Parts: sequence; structure tokens; C-alpha cells
Amino acid sequence: MRFLALATDYDGTLAHHGDVAPATIRALEKLRPSGRKLILVTGRELQDLLSVLPCPELFDRIVAENGALLYQPDTREEQVLVPPPPPQFLRALRERGVQDLSAGRVIVASQELYANVMLLSIRDLGLELQLIFNKGAVMALPSGVNKATGLHAALASLKLSPHNVVGVGDAENDHAFMDVCGCAVAVANALPAIREKADMVTRGDHGVGVTELIEELLATDLAPLADRLDRHALVMGHLAHGQEFRIPAHDTNVLVAGSSGGGKSTLVNGFIERLLEQKYQALILDPEGDYPEIEGALILGSGSQAPSRDEVIGALEKPGRTVVANLIAIPQEDRPLFVQSLLQRLPELRTQTGRPHWIVLDEAHHIFPNDARRPAPEVPAGLHALMIVTVDPQHIHPSVLSRIDRVLVVGRDSGRTLQRFCTAAGRSAPPKDHGDLPRGDAVAWRPGMAPTRFRSLPTRSTRRRHVRKYARGELNEADSFYFEGPGAKLRLRAHNLHTFLELADGVDDETWQYHLHNKDYSDWIRTVLKDDELAGAVARTERATNLSARASRQAVREEIESRYTAPE
Repeated sequence: MRFLALATDYDGTLAHHGDVAPATIRALEKLRPSGRKLILVTGRELQDLLSVLPCPELFDRIVAENGALLYQPDTREEQVLVPPPPPQFLRALRERGVQDLSAGRVIVASQELYANVMLLSIRDLGLELQLIFNKGAVMALPSGVNKATGLHAALASLKLSPHNVVGVGDAENDHAFMDVCGCAVAVANALPAIREKADMVTRGDHGVGVTELIEELLATDLAPLADRLDRHALVMGHLAHGQEFRIPAHDTNVLVAGSSGGGKSTLVNGFIERLLEQKYQALILDPEGDYPEIEGALILGSGSQAPSRDEVIGALEKPGRTVVANLIAIPQEDRPLFVQSLLQRLPELRTQTGRPHWIVLDEAHHIFPNDARRPAPEVPAGLHALMIVTVDPQHIHPSVLSRIDRVLVVGRDSGRTLQRFCTAAGRSAPPKDHGDLPRGDAVAWRPGMAPTRFRSLPTRSTRRRHVRKYARGELNEADSFYFEGPGAKLRLRAHNLHTFLELADGVDDETWQYHLHNKDYSDWIRTVLKDDELAGAVARTERATNLSARASRQAVREEIESRYTAPE
């Protein structure tokens, strides 16, 4: 279930001339057994609202005073969310002849014709207040307070994300809270500006429109609107003519594949940044310890301590928290069972909370191996918003590839990578081949569509990439370093940095100096490890012609060990 809450305005939306029709109340009563929450978001003062609302107990939370007050009907608990304006503000308004003045716990409201007087009073008193308009009325509130801030407070108390909320309204002050909802709906009588920005406009007005929305929500979870709900789509990069390339934020499974060093990490890291920017919750399953520095993320597990499934599920209870499960301490042969059993628990969690919004699984060939000796992976039916990352799609089990909706390819021989996906997944391959892609470029493909090339967005943060894999992991033959020496007398393979340092200590001085003077060490680090900082430091040693073989070995070792310390 995608939408777990309905947030509705009162006057002009749920109510007509202040009254809620019996049919609308019956619709609200019908929604509650579905497990969805009901939130009322109004500019009215609480006591005024309770005097006209016949069924406050139907709502899980009420946001009153245009976002300044939160009320829990079942406990009758009130929470004032911001400080009220000083008493001299009201005195100044009365002295200046403002009529129809109303003051709540925080809000101060009157008719729109007094807006200039209220603004002058705010200026003369040096107050940090703002004016908000609502169909002929004007409200003064602390700066930054609106229906969106109030809704966020209500959702925090319910442990829900605004991405899983449908918001419905009709007037100027509804813009703010409708904008943050996963789906914004305007009733037919809404102002033109509200209707224009809405994802859906009901056929009926007022409560009839809300009833129409509830019926559609119960019948389809608003699935027919999926193509229109693109306000929160995730920007991955730009097409050749500058247009944004985006992927849906819901109900799609993505494969990221391509040669080592082709830009998969940059693409995935940028994707995660977009998720965090838009307050989506992500679960990142990290078999190699590649995600140690995601801002604001909770890291579970380490090189010596494995996370538990209960620990991961518990950490996802907080809506805005992204969770990284570091799987290094789990033996590689046990990781598929751990991840697959964790995935089995996520559909129930999503039914209850709508989260995590995305699951990112790096090195997916270790979790879903295409190995005839092993049983087929058990991935829950209907599991969506899954991004899996691998070098070669043919290393992923076909039952998992059959669930992929979009493929993003990077690196060398992109057409062959896409062809290998299609062969493994039993799909017809696209005709166009973009060949070798420069770092930062990617090709996106959906079955039945032509491939699209785009330039991925640069990431704003650089994390230490593949620390364990490069320090003590297993690079493939093509990406390993080979100590050969002049005339290729040797062929000693270093498949990680640890082995590189061991071999460097053992080779003769002539071999060491041969590669040093050819700048082979910095070139390997730059092109394969993609660590420009380390490559630059090693290059300085390569240029220092006055160093002995022993001294240059030690300098290179110190630069590597200062940056790559593999977990115990």
C-alpha cells in the first residue's frame, strides 16, 4: 500500500459553509478500517473547529491554526508548536481599528482588507511574523509556520512520511501542505491556482469530491495516477539537449550494471543523494563496506560485528532515517540467506508504514547468484523500488532480472552489457549500441523503448570507495596490477592493495623502479581504484628522482596505508 494517510483541509474542502455532509462522514468512517490514518489540517482555531465538527474522533490528528497547533482527539492532548506573538501585537491592531479580530493560541486573524494594517504593525514592533491569505481572510503567524510544518509534526507523531500521504484542499493556504504530500488533490471548487498544481482534480466539489477521492483510494490506492505523480521523481542526470532525465520514485525496479571503473558508484551515490534530498527513506544493503560516510545515515554492522535482521527493521521505524546494513562481518556464503530473509520482512513493513521507500543492494551478484548449484533466490512478489548493482547482469539469477523495469548501463562496451541483461532476462535486446561510455555517461533502457543516453549528475560528496575490496578484496584479472619489469620477465599479479604492498616489498629494485619511472602505480590507482587523491600522492613519489628504491617503496606504502585500512 502506497498511501497510508489522507490529510484534508476543512472549510471549502471537507465542509461546505462550515458543515460536513453525512455522506462525507460515512466516507471517512469507511476509510479507517483500511488502516489508513486521517489528518485534518485547518486554519481554524481548535475550539471553533470542535464546535462545528461532528466527528473529531474520526481523525488521528488535527492540525489547527494553520500549522501552529497539534491536537490528538483520542487523548484530547494539545501541543502548541510555536511561541505566540507578544500581547502588544493585538493591542496595536485594536488601536489601529482592525475589526473582526480573532486570536487563538498562536494565530491572529482578520479580514483581508486589514492586511496592510497588520503588516505595518508587524514592522513597527519589529516582529518576525508572516501574513497568510485564505479566501478573503488574512492570518498572522510566526515566520515559517504553515500547514506543511503542522502536517510534518502530525506525521512525525504517527511515524509516517509525507511521501505516503494524499493531501486535499481548495485555497491559498493549502498550497504548502499539498506540495509536500506524495499526491496533491484539489476539489472541484478549489481556486484555479490550486487546481493547476494538483495531481488530481475531483469531479465533485467540497465533501462530494473528498468522498470521490476516498472511494478511489480504497479501490486502487491511486495506482491510475502513477504517471502523473512525478513531482517527486528522482533526477539522475541530463539528456544531450539539457532536459532532466528522471526515474519514478515509486513502483519501479532498477538494475545498474557495467564495467569496473565505469561510474556505477558515482551513479548510485548520486541516486542516494537525491533520495536523501527529498526525504525518502532508503535501506542500503552493503556487502563490501562501500558506504561508510552517507550523511545522516545510521550504519549498522562493521567489519567485526554483523547487524541483525531485527536491528535493521527496528532502525527503519523512524521515517526520515536512511539505514546502511554493513554485511562485511557476515561470511560471504551466508549473505544471500541473510539478505533474502530480510527482504521477506519488508512487504509487511511497507504495508504498515510505506517504507523503506527504496532498497539499494550493491554487489548483487553475491546475493542473487546465477548458480545452478543453489536454489533460486526468494524475493517477495511485488517487492518494488529495488535498485540492484552489479558488474555483469549474467551473474544475477534470471528470476531476479525478470523483475527489472529499467536498466542503467555505464562503462566499456555498454551495448554488450545491455545485451547480456536481455539474454539473461529473456528480453528482446534494443537495436542501438552506444559503445564505450566515458565516465559520467550512462544509458537507460526500458523494455519496449529505445535506449536513452544521459550525463549523470555529479555527487556533492566523495565517499571512500570500496575500501575493503581494494584493500583486501579480489579485483578481477583485468583490473589487477602486474609487476612485470623491463622485458616482461615477471608477471606477478596484485589483486588488491594488500597484495600490491607485499609484492612491492619482494620484487627486485629494477622491477620496482621500472614501474615507478613509467608512472604505472599512479596510473593504476587513478584508472582502476578511481582514487585521484592517492594517485596524486603516489605520482609525487614517482616524480622524486632523488629517492632510492627503498625510500620510494616506503613512501608509497605510507600513502596507501594512511587511506586504506581494511576492517579486521
